[in-house]
Amino acid sequence: MKLSTAWSTTILLIAGSSSSSSSSVDAFQPIAHKHRASRTSPASKPTISRNDPKFKFRLPSLSPSTLLLQMKMASDSEEQVAESPLRGVNLFNSLTNQKDPFTPLSQSKAVSMYTCGPTVYDYAHVGNFRAFLTYDVLKRALSYFKYDVDHICNLTDVDDKIIARCTREDRSLLDVTRTYERKFMEDLEALNIIPARSYPRATEHIDEMVELIQMLESNGLAYQSEEGSWYFNVEKKEGYGQQLVKLDVGNMKKNASGVAGAQRNTDDGDDDESDDDDIDIDMDADEYDADKVGARDFALWKAYKPEFDRDDAIWDTVIGKGRPGWHLECSAMARKYLGDSIDIHCGGIDLKFPHHENEIAQSEGATGKNFCSCWLHNGFVNIGEKDEKMSKSKGNFLTLRTACPTNDEIRAYRYLVVSSQYRNPLSFTKAATGAAKGALKRMDSVMMQLNNALDLNLDGIDHGDAKNGNGNGDDNNNNEIIAKVNKELENFENALADDLSMPRAAASLFGVVKAAETEFKRYKKEEKAKASNSDSDYNTDETLEVTPLDLVGLASVRDAMHQMDQVFGIFYEVPKEKNDDGSKKDEKDEPAEDSSIPDEVMELVQSRTDAKEAKDWDLADSLRSRITELGFAVKDVKGGGDPIVSRLD
Repeated sequence: MKLSTAWSTTILLIAGSSSSSSSSVDAFQPIAHKHRASRTSPASKPTISRNDPKFKFRLPSLSPSTLLLQMKMASDSEEQVAESPLRGVNLFNSLTNQKDPFTPLSQSKAVSMYTCGPTVYDYAHVGNFRAFLTYDVLKRALSYFKYDVDHICNLTDVDDKIIARCTREDRSLLDVTRTYERKFMEDLEALNIIPARSYPRATEHIDEMVELIQMLESNGLAYQSEEGSWYFNVEKKEGYGQQLVKLDVGNMKKNASGVAGAQRNTDDGDDDESDDDDIDIDMDADEYDADKVGARDFALWKAYKPEFDRDDAIWDTVIGKGRPGWHLECSAMARKYLGDSIDIHCGGIDLKFPHHENEIAQSEGATGKNFCSCWLHNGFVNIGEKDEKMSKSKGNFLTLRTACPTNDEIRAYRYLVVSSQYRNPLSFTKAATGAAKGALKRMDSVMMQLNNALDLNLDGIDHGDAKNGNGNGDDNNNNEIIAKVNKELENFENALADDLSMPRAAASLFGVVKAAETEFKRYKKEEKAKASNSDSDYNTDETLEVTPLDLVGLASVRDAMHQMDQVFGIFYEVPKEKNDDGSKKDEKDEPAEDSSIPDEVMELVQSRTDAKEAKDWDLADSLRSRITELGFAVKDVKGGGDPIVSRLD
C-alpha cells in the first residue's frame, strides 16, 4: 500500500495530544455495533465502556496547511481505498500450533475479540501489561487493515485474593476492587492502549454465570457437591484438555481430593497475565473439594464458607448461596457480549491450562458450538540476572510507575513491547529499556525536524515537483525519498500480516526515519560547504548553490511515520499520573523527565552509526571520543539495533 493511497491523512488518533481545541472522538478502530449475538446488557448491569469520557481520544493539533497538504496527497485515491478488499492476515493459532490465514466467522470485516483482564486486588505489573499491549497491537493491526474489531476485556473483581485483602485491610470489596480498577485504567491510558468496547465486571454478571451452570447441568456436565459447590465433570467432556495443550489426562493426579481444606485459602488463579506459575498439568488452580466426583473436576460455583467468605462477596441464587469460580466468568461474559462463537481470544501463555482449556470446555459444553476460532498467547516478561518470569507470586514484579517513573520511560516500555515478537519471552533489563529510550529520542528528533521544516514551508510545496522551489524537478514517481517510503510501507504491511512481526515493522519504521535523516544531513552538509566556500580567500566558485530540502519527500516521511504509528502508538503525550483518589497530582510531585542526553549527543551518536555503516572507522572513533568528551558513553548492541547512550559517572 503506497503512502499516497493508504492514509487519508490527519485523523491521527493518538491519545493524549495536547490541544485545548482538539475535538473528542472514539478510539480509532471502527467498532461493529451489530453483533452476531443479541444478548444485550441490561441497564441494571453497568460496565466500564469506551463511552466513558476518560476513554476519549483526541485529534492532534495540526496546522491548517498540514491538513491541506495531507488531504491533497490522499484525495486522488480515496475512493479506491474505501472499496479495496481486506488484506489477508496470518496469525499463529494455538489451536493448530501454526500460522493460519485469519478469516472472521462473519465472512466480513467484523471481528469479535475477547481478552482476559486483570484481577483487581493489586496494581498490575509490567509483565501484565505486555499482554495488554499485545492485544493493543493486534487490534490496531486489524483495524489498520480495515477490519472492525469489537473488543471485550473482563475484570475479575471477586476471588480468594480479593477477599483475603479486604479482610486483612478491613475494607469493602467495592473499595478494594474499584481502587485497583481505576489504577489499571490509568495505566492503560498512560501506555496509549486503545480501550475495549466494554470492561464487564464479574460481580455484575452473576445471573449470566448461573444460567451457564444450569445449561451445563442440563447437558450432564455440571453437578452439585454435598457442601453446595458446583463442579464441571471433566470425565464426561470429550476432548477435554486437548485443544491448546494436548494434555495427557491419564497422567494427571488421580487422588487430589485429600487436600480440600488446605487449598481453600490459597491462590486460586486469576486472569492476570504472567501472574501465575508456569503451566502445571498436575493441579488445577481451583481449590479441591473432598466430595467432588473427579479429582480433575474444577469449580464453577463455590458454596458459601462462613469462616472465609464475606457478605459483600456472596450471592444467594437459584443454584445456592456462594460465588463464581475463576474460569466461569470469561465464558459467561464472552457469550453475553460477543455471542456463542467468537473470532479471537487472547491471553498469556500461562493461561493455556487450566484457564483457557476450561473456558473451551464450559462454553462448548453449554452451547454445543465451537467457542473460538483463533487463540493467541503472548510470552512472559523476564527480569533479573537469572531472567526469571515476572510474577507476584515470586515477589519480583514491578508496577508500571515503579519500573517507568518518567513519561519517557513509559513510552519506551510501550515501544520495547510493541516492537518485539509477541510470542517470545521478553527480557526487561536496563540495556533493553535504554535502547528503547534511545530509539524514541531519535524518532522524536526526526519528527521535530520534519515539523519545523514542513510547517514553515508547507504552503510553497508544488506536488508536481520532486524538489520544492526548483520548478523543474522530477515528478513524485521518480522521487527517491517517496520511493523509499513506499517500499518501507510495503515491508511494514507485509510484516504486520505475517503474525504481527513487529521487529520487521520496526525496521521499516527506521528505514523511513533514516531517509529523513539522510536528507537533512545532505542539506546541512551543502550549507556548510557553501559557507566554507564563501569565507575562503580562494573562492573560485561563486555559483555554489544548496539544493533545497525535498519537502515533498519529507512530507511523505512524516505521513508514513504517522501511518505506521496507527499500529505502534508511540507518538503521544503521556497523561499526568493521578493520586489514589483519582485527583490530579501536583506538578511538583511529578518525576522529572529524563533530559540528561542532549540532542547534540544523540546527533553525534547517529553520525557515528552512519560512519560505522560506511566502514569509516577513523571517523567513528573520532565521534566516540567527542561523545566521551561531552560526558557520555556509547555502547553498541549485538545483532544491530540502536546503541545505548548513558551519562558517565
